[in-house]
Amino acid sequence: MRIIVVGAGVIGLTAAVRLAESGHEVAVLARDLPLETTSAVAAALWYPYLAAPQDLVARWSRASYQQFVALAETEPSVRLRHGRELLVEPRTNPWWIKDVPDVERVGSLPEGFRDGWSFTTPVIEMPLYLAYLSKRLDAAGGTISRAALPGLPTHAEVVVNCAGLGARLTANDQTVTPVRGQTLTVAQTGLSEWLIANHSPSELVYVVPRSQDVVIGGTSEPGDWTMAPDETVAKAMLERAIELVPALRKAEVLRHKVGLRPARPSIRCDSELIGSQQVIHCYGHGGAGVTVSWGCADEVVALINNG
Repeated sequence: MRIIVVGAGVIGLTAAVRLAESGHEVAVLARDLPLETTSAVAAALWYPYLAAPQDLVARWSRASYQQFVALAETEPSVRLRHGRELLVEPRTNPWWIKDVPDVERVGSLPEGFRDGWSFTTPVIEMPLYLAYLSKRLDAAGGTISRAALPGLPTHAEVVVNCAGLGARLTANDQTVTPVRGQTLTVAQTGLSEWLIANHSPSELVYVVPRSQDVVIGGTSEPGDWTMAPDETVAKAMLERAIELVPALRKAEVLRHKVGLRPARPSIRCDSELIGSQQVIHCYGHGGAGVTVSWGCADEVVALINNG
């Protein structure tokens, strides 16, 4: 079966890989190539964030966690790393806790924090991982092409709409809105454990080590389309990170980036018939695109197989 996937971020590429490896003829069409997408900016720690509904996100996240654990055995862009999440107020256990095998309450907390837990989770180095997915798709006979699409293509039996924010156009869905995220990257200083600290929704600190660098964030700004990094915001993010991880103080700043998370009241992953063409919509993943990517890809395959 000939299938066109619209969108070359992590959701589109993962779905395309699953479909191509299932024997379909798959072509990915996208305005932005993989390394130009919001996915390429992501710190990409497996962590369900800014996505609903909870029951489906839980199922898709669980499947993705298991897949990433398996990939970590052979794929260098995926590593299992231990880390901590710190909270300013006590909180009940997160709903995803049963899917992570080693969650423990943090006993010794930094000043200003009253709760927290530690656990091991996949960390995905997105530039390398997107290249891995692209090569895997190529090996399965799939293609990736740049295309400025005014709407969904009509020259395939099935179209999979993974356009992210582009779904405002491809699905005429104005409920998809941006949540701006700004990050900066510094050189590695020997850091191996990640850290998330929830000061407040506007002061979310995360420090995610990768092989050659460390991603520091971040911001969560609903409705903001601004793509230029803000120097004042970057300085504040770095200062908050250094306060919690002093080893970052002497790290060289390498780059600043901004990504627009495609938020929606709930992720859309469903099928509709438009004329004689089956259209699978899979978008609105907010800040959890990587976290649910393999689960959603399996859902896309199932929707196509079920017609």
